[in-house]
Amino acid sequence: MSMLVSGITAAQAQEANAVVIKNFMFSPMSLTVKTGSTVTWKNLDGEPHTVVNDAGIFRSAALDQNDTYQFRFDKPGVYKVFCGIHPNMKETITVQ
Repeated sequence: MSMLVSGITAAQAQEANAVVIKNFMFSPMSLTVKTGSTVTWKNLDGEPHTVVNDAGIFRSAALDQNDTYQFRFDKPGVYKVFCGIHPNMKETITVQ
């Protein structure tokens, strides 16, 4: 039963501009959203991760397992995102 629930949750989360942090990767690694959209990151790893914009527009606290962070993108552009703890983890958010 719980597998079914998580499957539904993951599908719903994906529709809501969600990014999953798993296996030391952001998934998807590139996401396109409309201006005014809120993106939600969720850390599924046992290690803490942060969500940091390279231009310093936003920075999450350390996210423990199952913690989430949200940011609303009010301006169009391309936002480079990385983990402040593991800088090799990268993704791009394009806001149109």
